[in-house]
Amino acid sequence: MNHRTISHADTKLSAEFVAPTTSYQDIRAQQISKAEATKPTAFKVRAQLLEQGRSETVLAASPHLSVRLKVYASGGENALHAHATEDHTFVILQGEAEFFDDEGPLALLGKNEGIMIPHGSYYRFNATSNEPLVMLRVGSPNEAAQGREGRVNVHGSFADADSKDNKTVERIYREGAFYGD
Repeated sequence: MNHRTISHADTKLSAEFVAPTTSYQDIRAQQISKAEATKPTAFKVRAQLLEQGRSETVLAASPHLSVRLKVYASGGENALHAHATEDHTFVILQGEAEFFDDEGPLALLGKNEGIMIPHGSYYRFNATSNEPLVMLRVGSPNEAAQGREGRVNVHGSFADADSKDNKTVERIYREGAFYGD
């Protein structure tokens, strides 16, 4: 098998830094916009770390797939919910997270570990380490194509990702602290 070494100067694509979104509505808009690309996309896995709250960055998307970078301050969490038609996975890049389903604890995961969440499966997670949690989230199909009700609570109604019910708090960034530098 022949392997070719490629330097950055030889590539047509350069990895770009993408700023985090400010709301779930922005995530959907970014995924729709990025899904219009018909050529390969390079991206940089980089995010500012947090003292409080969570952030999310859409790194790349197609109509069938989305790739997002999620950052949670230690202790950050979300509420029990499901994605009705989207299978997705989380891979821990930094920190630790405990995942739960509607019956209780599922897994305590650390760096370089992940979990697959099939569509319709209820779950939530807590950031459990002292350092911020950084995760890669890959979903299929692109959640933006599923409509507003794609994210549902245990009663089957729309689960607003930006609500207090979903443990949303003010985002406070760590000055000069980044993952991926």
